[in-house]
Amino acid sequence: MSCKNIYLALGAVLLMAAACNSRNRQPSGTAVPAANGKSARSEAFNRSFGKLLSDYYALKEGFVSEDSDTTLNRLGYTLMAAADSLQLTELGADSALLANAVIYTEVVVAELKGLAGETGLEAKRKSFQMVSDQLYDLVRLVQYDRAVVYQQYCPMAFNDQGAAWLSSSPAVRNPYIPKKMPECGEIKDSIDFRPKQ
Repeated sequence: MSCKNIYLALGAVLLMAAACNSRNRQPSGTAVPAANGKSARSEAFNRSFGKLLSDYYALKEGFVSEDSDTTLNRLGYTLMAAADSLQLTELGADSALLANAVIYTEVVVAELKGLAGETGLEAKRKSFQMVSDQLYDLVRLVQYDRAVVYQQYCPMAFNDQGAAWLSSSPAVRNPYIPKKMPECGEIKDSIDFRPKQ
């Protein structure tokens, strides 16, 4: 069995476990936003999660620009390092929250390894789609409260199968069909756990 197949099998198993544990469930209630605008999470966690999102957005823009395989692999490895460096222990004593966050992170890392092993934009985009789906669930699970994260969706992606991605802005920049339909997409969700001032 090739490394790529091992990563895909691992990703599938971890994905199913995560899906069974958290699909159709509200995000964990452990993050209680402070009324004074302070984050419910530690500065170390917020910094590491912000880096994760920033590196994800850079990879997304790589697909929008249709960068070379080499550039996309480099961006993927940078995102992988950010996922590996997440300060998940800063989430607190909720063991279920921590266990699910670890699962999502492991699936993201496995998919990024798969992305690096793929050749061609379309194959890499399929891995990117999986990363996007897992990060969406992870943002909701940990209730990241330092920025709004938009989930956008294009029904035309992958020959009308549709695919979602995350964005830091409501403006649509489609990473799946950027040449033909760069603005194809809509906001499906606006994740905003920021504490009220």
